[in-house]
Amino acid sequence: MSDESQQTATITVSSQGETWGMIILKFYPDVAPNHVNNFCKLAQDKFYDGCTFHRVIPGFMIQGGDPNSKNPDRSTHGSGGPGHHVNAEFNAKLHNRGVVSMARAQDPNSAGSQFFICVADAAFLNGQYTAFGEVESGMEVVDRVVAVKRDGNDNPLERVEMTVTIGLPSIS
Repeated sequence: MSDESQQTATITVSSQGETWGMIILKFYPDVAPNHVNNFCKLAQDKFYDGCTFHRVIPGFMIQGGDPNSKNPDRSTHGSGGPGHHVNAEFNAKLHNRGVVSMARAQDPNSAGSQFFICVADAAFLNGQYTAFGEVESGMEVVDRVVAVKRDGNDNPLERVEMTVTIGLPSIS
């Protein structure tokens, strides 16, 4: 495994068999080591593969990482997790466009697997959610995801799936 401070993740995004592109994340292990480790472990275990971006809000963020979203029954999307929680690691990183942060319930220590990527600055989240990384490249893919048609619960009408790998993608 490479030096943790240089660790990256690649989120490959697809819908209806078409690959939309890759979102490359770099992490903040200096301020959120437990969240970085949790995300990387889940990715290495293939936990995220087949999950969807189940909540998209233009002008705010895209959210994914719920294992329930692997099921086409959208009524349970947004309520699942990995069966464990990660305690909050609030830090001084700002929730600006491109920042990756952990979703959680009202309890600050309830983060598990769901994460979101800010598509716009969201200062009201600063110090309230654990920012653990940022998009290094691929914001155009994030912008495509946030623009999809969605239902009244902000769940995309078409499945927008992810596959997450740790480390840089191999270029062939």
